[in-house]
Amino acid sequence: MMNANSVVILDFETTGLSPDLGDRAIEIGAVKLEDGIVVDQFQALMNPGRMVSPFIESYTGITNKMLSEAQPCAEVMTSFTGFIQDYNLVAHNASFDKRFLDNELQYTSLEYHGQFACSLLLSRRLYQSAPNHKLATLIDYKGIASNGSYHRALYDAQMTAELWLKMVADIKQRAKIEDVPFNLISKLSKIPKAKVHNFLSHLIE
Repeated sequence: MMNANSVVILDFETTGLSPDLGDRAIEIGAVKLEDGIVVDQFQALMNPGRMVSPFIESYTGITNKMLSEAQPCAEVMTSFTGFIQDYNLVAHNASFDKRFLDNELQYTSLEYHGQFACSLLLSRRLYQSAPNHKLATLIDYKGIASNGSYHRALYDAQMTAELWLKMVADIKQRAKIEDVPFNLISKLSKIPKAKVHNFLSHLIE
């Protein structure tokens, strides 16, 4: 499962910006790709055991009433670790989602073994002429059809999956390679933007 086209792409909606400040996850959505095909999806609201702010209700459309009827975070994360299995993971702005995933898993004593990649970091290197690298902007930039509501976890994960597959295809085309290993994505996401063309041009030498 070390191919970049076989990954779990996830997204969290949360009570705020940082688990270090006590924020918790309130929804998770994920898409499982196998050789570039969506083979499974996961979505669940998560009851954080507290009220969320009016801003978060407005931003996400997730209300306190909805959360009061949802499973506790720990139960959802137990199910989600089974969904992840040993797949590598992808998120748009992965440092945010990884912090919340790690934080929520601390409450369950569960863990995952896959590596994380960030579609945001990758997009900054592949699409340097994009107006910005927000998910919605990149979806428009790449001409990907969209008709749902951003800031809901499953839809954001679905759109990130569409963008991810475009990026993997673009890497194949630019580097003239037939397969993109996941560790290649990790390397590409960290190199300076000015060196991207040279990096991709020399992969097959």
